[in-house]
Amino acid sequence: MEIKFSKEDKERLIYKIKDYFEAELDFEIGGFDAEFLLDFFAKEMGHVFYNQALSDVQMQVDQQFDTLKDAIYDLEKSE
Repeated sequence: MEIKFSKEDKERLIYKIKDYFEAELDFEIGGFDAEFLLDFFAKEMGHVFYNQALSDVQMQVDQQFDTLKDAIYDLEKSE
C-alpha cells in the first residue's frame, strides 16, 4: 500500500525532510532527493502507519462502545 499525498502536503513534507536533514544531520539534501525519500517511505512503510492508525481507531471505538453499554445498563429499570 502506498500513501498518496496532495501536492500541497507533498511540498510541505519535502520541506520538512530537507529541514530535518540540515538541522539534525548537518547535511543539505536537495528537493529531488527529499521527494525520493518521501516516496520510498510512503511506499515501503505506509502500510505500517495505516495499520497502526486502524488499530488506534479500533481501540477508541471499543472504548466508546463500552461507555455506551455502561450508559445503557445504567438506564435499565430494576423490578
